[in-house]
Amino acid sequence: MDYPEHEATYDIFLAFSKWSIAFCVFLMAGMAVGFEMGGGFVGGTIIFFIGMIASYFAIQR
Repeated sequence: MDYPEHEATYDIFLAFSKWSIAFCVFLMAGMAVGFEMGGGFVGGTIIFFIGMIASYFAIQR
């Protein structure tokens, strides 16, 4: 088995999983603000982008 290639693939999988989870969480948060809390499209979009920027700094190594 090619262990270095396996580890590289696993690292890519973990990064994709982290970003997918962050995307879903902040998409739902943006939709909650936009639809339920009266923030509208702009408010929801701002929450989404602020969350994704915060995720970038939290996820990077």
